[in-house]
Amino acid sequence: MPFFAYKGRNPRGELVQGTLEGADSGAIAEQLFNTGITPVDIAPTAGGGAAGDSGWQRFFEEKIDLVDQMLFSRQMYTLLKAGVPMLKALAGLQESTVKPAMARVIADLRQSLDAGRELSSAMLRHPGVFSPFYVSLVRVGETTGLLEDVFLRLAQHIEFEKDIRDRIKAALRYPAFVVAAMAAAIVLVNILVIPVFAKVFQQFGAQLPLMTRILIGFSNFMVQSWPLLLAGAIGGVIAWRAWVATSAGRYAWDRFKLRIPVAGPIILKASLARFARSFALCLKSGVPVVQALSVVGRVTDNDFLGQRITQMRDGVERGESVLRTAVTTQVFTPVVLQMVAVGDETGELDSLLFEVAGMYEREVDYDVKSLASQIEPILIVFLAGFVLVLALGILLPMWDLGRVMLKK
Repeated sequence: MPFFAYKGRNPRGELVQGTLEGADSGAIAEQLFNTGITPVDIAPTAGGGAAGDSGWQRFFEEKIDLVDQMLFSRQMYTLLKAGVPMLKALAGLQESTVKPAMARVIADLRQSLDAGRELSSAMLRHPGVFSPFYVSLVRVGETTGLLEDVFLRLAQHIEFEKDIRDRIKAALRYPAFVVAAMAAAIVLVNILVIPVFAKVFQQFGAQLPLMTRILIGFSNFMVQSWPLLLAGAIGGVIAWRAWVATSAGRYAWDRFKLRIPVAGPIILKASLARFARSFALCLKSGVPVVQALSVVGRVTDNDFLGQRITQMRDGVERGESVLRTAVTTQVFTPVVLQMVAVGDETGELDSLLFEVAGMYEREVDYDVKSLASQIEPILIVFLAGFVLVLALGILLPMWDLGRVMLKK
């Protein structure tokens, strides 16, 4: 995506400037508004980030991940709480970090602070490292003077994010491995095993059952057309990735993921736990409800849920309650809606949202632990069907031929 140089005013009226990456100037303006900056000028520029942030020489360099962000947040909290000045804290982190990419980001933060920018404005120059959610909370911390507490909450939140992602991967790893193994077995049987049996059957010239003829015909098709099938599979993967990269494709795929049997409910609960904790953290840090929903909706990892959160934001902007907008999304359970209703009435919405996140997290943990027992019956049915087809199509004719040979 192209880079844009911007100038704007923060809530105190001070001039801030920097570079952001986005689809167009409208996307840059929306990102700035969500972080509390009123844009004054947005213009395309040749590059962004710290000097030298791109280049083929760093293509194989280890990327910044959630662990790096969590360590950065935790260390910033520790240093600031100990009374270490901001610039000195960043200098120490720059020297102690082991990843060159993270060291360059911290160095650019130091340069921006030296130039008179706020830390949140400096973080906007690195959207790949600091999300709008992260920057918004840092800006709130700067405004309220509770920056060290914000870094602690961010560290805890990122740790939660990493845990949820690891659980989703663990939930999908087993079924994905089994499905891949079954697909590989089908390919190997059709290319290597069935042709051998087909030659044996051809030598006897006997009339073969319908199932056997179907298997042999499909095997011959795979053997003769495997280059086309391989090219089609590669082309299909490329086309699918290109489709998912579009807005409509991403929305459809994210919606479909939530409907996958067994795994879909786990993904939904994990995403809702992430939303509840992110929303609660924004509210607890003092971010207004509309801005919190806007930020959380943009950083969610599921476009389908992101649009539902955007609908909630639009409803709150029209004066509706959080409960009523949550009901219209049709993704929350009645128990969760009841907790939101209580929080909306008592003014303890952030605390109850943390409870909602904890509830979803416990359900995800239980579902992941019981995933194997849920999937095993389905896999057994597919394996039994695979073995039955082979038995009827290959082993049964071989058994009949063996009996004929014994009679002779």
